[in-house]
Amino acid sequence: MRFDLVTIFPDFFTSSFRYGILSRAVAAGQVQIATHDLRSFTHDRHRTVDDRPFGGGEGMVLKPEPIFDAVAALDIASKEHRDPTQETVILLSAQGKPFTQAVAQDLSKLKRIVLICGRYEGVDERINDLLCDREISIGDYVLSGGELAAAIIVDAVVRLLPGALGNPDSSRFESFGEIDVPDNQDPALGPPRSTHGSGGLLDYPHYTRPAEFHGRAVPQALSSGNHEIIRKWRRHMSLEKTLRNRPDLLAKAHLTKEDQEILRKLAPQNNLDD
Repeated sequence: MRFDLVTIFPDFFTSSFRYGILSRAVAAGQVQIATHDLRSFTHDRHRTVDDRPFGGGEGMVLKPEPIFDAVAALDIASKEHRDPTQETVILLSAQGKPFTQAVAQDLSKLKRIVLICGRYEGVDERINDLLCDREISIGDYVLSGGELAAAIIVDAVVRLLPGALGNPDSSRFESFGEIDVPDNQDPALGPPRSTHGSGGLLDYPHYTRPAEFHGRAVPQALSSGNHEIIRKWRRHMSLEKTLRNRPDLLAKAHLTKEDQEILRKLAPQNNLDD
């Protein structure tokens, strides 16, 4: 997979991709990440990339010419002839559709991703019309620019690539993981798991040694050695945390009858059958 980042601050990414999973993926040749300085595609002595907005208003807007030329230099297919299963051009802005784990999973299937980092009050809308397949926002807040958003998207996508994580199941057994049901407990398939995909819920709480810290002990269920007891505790806590912090996720989550019963006890005032 290749990422091309179009930005006015290419040095921003110097340290962002030098550590952890991203660094290993680059070193292994799984991923290529290239930054492209937007000012290199200007044609005036001041290397101007922005101008005042038509219609008046605060701030400045990124000009279309440098961005168009920068993307044209990447030798990527035009919007009309682009294969959406192979490559995409994305504009990062506060007006975009939300970036989610599902979007990250879709992007992880591509071979090339171009990320245009917005700045100032925004990007001339003709860039969106002429070049971009989608417009993405990483949250309901405004950043100074799209560089942070680009780094986040690269990280979220790369960790989903085959072989990027030490354990291929790691991306399943975490918050917003793949929607699936608990693993089959047939003895012929091996010992029962104490975890299963989060099914779109938040992850359960995690504990490690020491067994007691500042008077707080690790929950007894996790020390039981019983896979089924551990599984039920983890699922209960996953549902409880999701209900408390992100109840909106419950509407799309895969909920078993056991899950629904747990939620009824946690929030008896909610009608979970609706």
